[in-house]
Amino acid sequence: MTKKPSNISITRRLEFDSGHRIPNHDGQCRHLHGHRYAIEVTLTGEVADHPGKADDGMVLDFGDIKRLTNQYVVELWDHAFLVAKEDEKLVAFLASMPNHKTVIMEHVPTVENLANTAFAILQPVFNKAFGGRLELSAVRLYETPNCWADVYRQ
Repeated sequence: MTKKPSNISITRRLEFDSGHRIPNHDGQCRHLHGHRYAIEVTLTGEVADHPGKADDGMVLDFGDIKRLTNQYVVELWDHAFLVAKEDEKLVAFLASMPNHKTVIMEHVPTVENLANTAFAILQPVFNKAFGGRLELSAVRLYETPNCWADVYRQ
């Protein structure tokens, strides 16, 4: 009996710490603060049918998801201050601090915008790395254990 290829989704979770603020917010989030973020990266593809090979029975090794997500998102954002380019006074202040790890974002660094940015960064990375045989199907970004944003492939 031959195994039928199946599309299966797999998810890897990574965590990082970053600071931000929402400059026009009318509540506490307008102040400088930080979060312990968690990002979940979900890929969809066929389960490999390669008897005797290291990847037999896998969509992808979870270590590959970790390596690429770390390289293109986590290492850049971890222990950085994420600031909107429109937040000019804060951008200038952070630039005045020698060797400060600052990431200037195109949009206000809400969890929704950060999740969307992470998806936009990672989608071509995973597509290129694995020759299009896998699809980045979702990114979930937790700002707190109880608050998160999901971005799905369209």
